[in-house]
Amino acid sequence: MSGEIVRPHFSSFRRRFSARHAVVGSFIKTPTTHATEIFGALGYDFVVIDAEHAPFDRAITDVVLLAARGSNLAGIVRVSSDDPAKILSCLDCGAAGVLVPHVATVDKARAIAAAARYRGGRRGYSGSPRAGAYGATPMWTLVDEQDASVCTIAMIEDPEALDQIDAIAAVDGIHGLFIGRGDLTVALGAKSSADGSVKDAVARVIAAAKKVAKPVCVMVASPAEARDFAGLGASAFIISSDQGLMRRAASQTLTDFKTLVQTTDGSHVSQH
Repeated sequence: MSGEIVRPHFSSFRRRFSARHAVVGSFIKTPTTHATEIFGALGYDFVVIDAEHAPFDRAITDVVLLAARGSNLAGIVRVSSDDPAKILSCLDCGAAGVLVPHVATVDKARAIAAAARYRGGRRGYSGSPRAGAYGATPMWTLVDEQDASVCTIAMIEDPEALDQIDAIAAVDGIHGLFIGRGDLTVALGAKSSADGSVKDAVARVIAAAKKVAKPVCVMVASPAEARDFAGLGASAFIISSDQGLMRRAASQTLTDFKTLVQTTDGSHVSQH
């Protein structure tokens, strides 16, 4: 159809992310496929399946990753820890990448980079899962395809990570940095993420990423906040979550309803 916009294939996510193209995603907190399908239909670039703070086991992660592929979304998994077995299971299920929490040292950055790749790394090989097309992909084709496309993002959310941030950012196989402002705020004892200490931490992470031409991902509350972070140098944005967006929309809908709809005796619908 003439003039139709063709969305980039999900497998191009790392290339676009690394090139610091603007990409937009959301966290998936609810262990079903539906929200992921909706985000894909709307044109989001990626989703982050939250296996750290939401009830995802390997089986449901596998199903949601299938939904992401079917919806042409890059399915990233925030693993619950840097355990190589957890990283491997997500990648075998066909994840486009992993978001790894609490990467506070260079050694940890090197370890997660190694866990996520074959050549020069330590990823365990199997051609039988979805990533290998259930045995249809020849071994070295699979190795090359996965090493060229899997995206490994380190979460910077500990004050001690700031002391090594330049070296962490420079680790080969770390494709970008996510700034965990919530954890940083708590760890620094700040009143909010707007506190000067948190802003200074954010600036240090962005500066380190710029030195090695790597992208920065942030979670934002609004388009205005995304614009501000884009001005600082961030290019990947996570907007709320499926639950957060549903709560916001449900709250606004209920408020609108209570404002407009009255009961038969002329009183407004109860607020309770």
